[in-house]
Amino acid sequence: MESSAKLSSVRLSPRKTRLVVDLVRGKGIQTALNTLRFSPQPSAKLISKLLSSAVANAEQKGCSDVDKLFVKTIFVDGGAVLKRFTPRAMGRASKIRKPTSHITVVLAEKK
Repeated sequence: MESSAKLSSVRLSPRKTRLVVDLVRGKGIQTALNTLRFSPQPSAKLISKLLSSAVANAEQKGCSDVDKLFVKTIFVDGGAVLKRFTPRAMGRASKIRKPTSHITVVLAEKK
């Protein structure tokens, strides 16, 4: 049985978030949560919450044993880019790009 959870429009760079996501792909739930707990990146806390939400979704669906769950699929897509401007010398302006991410996780039971 599979369960999933999604997090949309998170104000994190997809490139930096993918580095954290790669740490937990294919691992068991407890191992993944422990890895994220000691990761210094800001995205680790949000991904940890997302994994916990996916586990709760699995329990709600009627998963018999939560300890058998593992991260089947987890990926990060780029979201909308917030564009801002900052003043520069001689009346000019420079762009500031503030990227957002969409994170999706799918859990499955080990056979």
